[in-house]
Amino acid sequence: MAEGIFAAEIVEECRRRGLLAGAYALRRPRGATFLRRLARDLSEQRKAPRVLIRRGVTLLRAEPAVLRRQIGLGAEAARAREVLRRVAGLLAGHPHG
Repeated sequence: MAEGIFAAEIVEECRRRGLLAGAYALRRPRGATFLRRLARDLSEQRKAPRVLIRRGVTLLRAEPAVLRRQIGLGAEAARAREVLRRVAGLLAGHPHG
């Protein structure tokens, strides 16, 4: 299992080697992601609030392009609930969730 923004980089190689059970890019409401990220970063006092807001807005705007890139690398866009259902199915021995 791999997760993170660069996980899609290994999808094709894993598929080629027969190691890929599934590859998903989370599709979440962008506004909710922005707020969750901002709340986390503010609580951890990572940087000044102004910097965090500016960075958050930049990431908010970039998110559709990031998702398109991950899809282009072989990941399937899906909501978190759908990904969890499919992974649970794989763990239970049902290859299609």
